Amino acid sequence: MAPSAPAIRLLLCDDHAVVRAGLRALLASTEGIEVVGEAGSGEEALAMATRLRPDVVLMDLQLGEGMDGVTATRRLVRGDPPAPRVLVLTMFDTDADITRAIEAGATGYLLKAERPEELFAAIRNAASGRTALSAPVADRVLARMRSPRPGLSERERDILRQLARGLGNREIARALFISEATVKTHLGRIYGKLGVETRAGAVAVATERRLLP
Repeated sequence: MAPSAPAIRLLLCDDHAVVRAGLRALLASTEGIEVVGEAGSGEEALAMATRLRPDVVLMDLQLGEGMDGVTATRRLVRGDPPAPRVLVLTMFDTDADITRAIEAGATGYLLKAERPEELFAAIRNAASGRTALSAPVADRVLARMRSPRPGLSERERDILRQLARGLGNREIARALFISEATVKTHLGRIYGKLGVETRAGAVAVATERRLLP
């Protein structure tokens, strides 16, 4: 008989202990996947990945205070080889979250509503270097590719730079010699183009896409 393939070494990263316990119990029901550790923060995930050398890190995006899942993903995949594959498992499927995670280097993006069989298959795909996307996420990615958002105008970039400095609408209006109403209009267009709903989200996505100096 041919020797069986070694189990996929998996590191869980979620700030909720109950979620981690549930995932560990669920994964114990399938062969070929071994949970080698649990991290409750991005910082902890980085430290544990260095020590445990997992094949795949199952990463939540919202990790409470400290490093978020996108930053942890970027640092994991750009770390010393062999870098683990990162499979995002989250409740959020906004365009901004998906874009940031994929641009940070995530191999896949799953929603927590997935069936267990889909999760198992995604982990195996990620370990093999294959992309794994939830069906709703894949639909959103394809829709964006077919109808890409227009680029930012020079004025919108100016406003984005002021946002990154932490300025409010009135301060931005004074700095650029325009009215507050004009600032609000441009902000609405910026949010739409970047697929975000908040000032912080706009700055985060702009930083990921290197739209800021």
